[in-house]
Amino acid sequence: MAVTSNWCRCTSCHAGYGWKDKNFDFSEEKIDCLVCHDTTGTYKKFPTDCGYPPLKDKLFAGKKLFKAVNLSYVAQHVGHTTRESCGKCHFYSGGGDGVKRGDIDSTLIAPSKEIDVHMDAKGLNFTCSTCHTTVAHEIDGRHYDSPAPGRRELAFPRYEGHRVRCESCHGVRPHKPSKKLFDWRLVKLNDHTDRVACQTCHIPLYARGKPTNIYWDWSTAGRHKDGKPIVKKGPFGRPEYHTKKGTLKWGKNLVPVYFWYNGTYSYVLPGERVEKREPVVIIRPNGSAEDPEARIFPFKPHFGKQPYDPVNKLLIVPKLFGPKGSGAFWAEFDWKKSAAAGMAAAGLPFSGQVDFIETVYYHALSHMVAPKDKALKCEACHIRQGGRLANISGVYLPGRDRLVELDKIGQALCLIALLFVSVHGLARIIISLKRK
Repeated sequence: MAVTSNWCRCTSCHAGYGWKDKNFDFSEEKIDCLVCHDTTGTYKKFPTDCGYPPLKDKLFAGKKLFKAVNLSYVAQHVGHTTRESCGKCHFYSGGGDGVKRGDIDSTLIAPSKEIDVHMDAKGLNFTCSTCHTTVAHEIDGRHYDSPAPGRRELAFPRYEGHRVRCESCHGVRPHKPSKKLFDWRLVKLNDHTDRVACQTCHIPLYARGKPTNIYWDWSTAGRHKDGKPIVKKGPFGRPEYHTKKGTLKWGKNLVPVYFWYNGTYSYVLPGERVEKREPVVIIRPNGSAEDPEARIFPFKPHFGKQPYDPVNKLLIVPKLFGPKGSGAFWAEFDWKKSAAAGMAAAGLPFSGQVDFIETVYYHALSHMVAPKDKALKCEACHIRQGGRLANISGVYLPGRDRLVELDKIGQALCLIALLFVSVHGLARIIISLKRK
């Protein structure tokens, strides 16, 4: 699934006017400033107009009315970005509220402390730009092809405001012991920061607001009943089956998976051959125990089943959006036509055969930070079996791991200590008896 061949539907969420093909001009006059800086709440893009807002009243899909935007009024009321303006796109990425990420959804417009300690509407009340700082309109992100700027230390003005790492505000020893009681547990927690990301303990569960999509099977899409599309909703009020999208699964309050992560990903790119070994990892976090920049980090896994060319061994870029006759799947529900049109638009070969292949990608979690009393306790990881870090390799984890030789040395030392204590105790008894 890709933007290519589906331009005008996908680019309705991207900050450009008229982004209808690969030749889009990224000059300043084509960039949509109002979508981020509108403070009226009235500025909206039309879902299929290549990034343009409606300039007259229009119906979307023959049902939902989009009122014409008063550009003059909006332009006179521009201001700083807000959670609402960022959330217009980010909360609804992937096709709906909370669908894609699992740690960002519309509950962050005015969350409670239980949902996010930083964005708590009655507490710290952070906006997105509090952490995602901006220099010359380049917004700090954290999880792209290169790590975000900023060191793992407190941020000072000379760093030009880069604050996207937790350590930028909290430092590398964030757990402060009480002035009255020196707590060695806090000291030990601070020793974790060189190997464990803050998010690992402080985001114990994801999808704590809205449900998030955890599985998407495109192979079942296209079914109709009595010639009409099917939309069957499940227990979360989200579709379990949708004619346009196939079979879907959802979850709330889910336990993350954990990997070593240095802030970069490896991707399966369009045109990259993949063997049908399932699942194919299409987005993989980079890092290892030997990497000094890597930390143990929490992720949302997303599983899916996507169209695949078994002859060329390529993931298919399908054309989903478009009118009848264009090959668009949502118009004709023919995977071969959709694949042919999409792969041609992407400049990739297509054998004429369509199969489906299981895939998975991993999305790093950094939002919806829980209150400190909800952070993971030691036994969540330091346990013999069933701990959260059961699959983390390359590091000795007390409580989970054991070295037989070390155990034997420890047992021997305990026996020796017991022998000396016993001899010492017996000697004291004998001496005291002789004195009597």
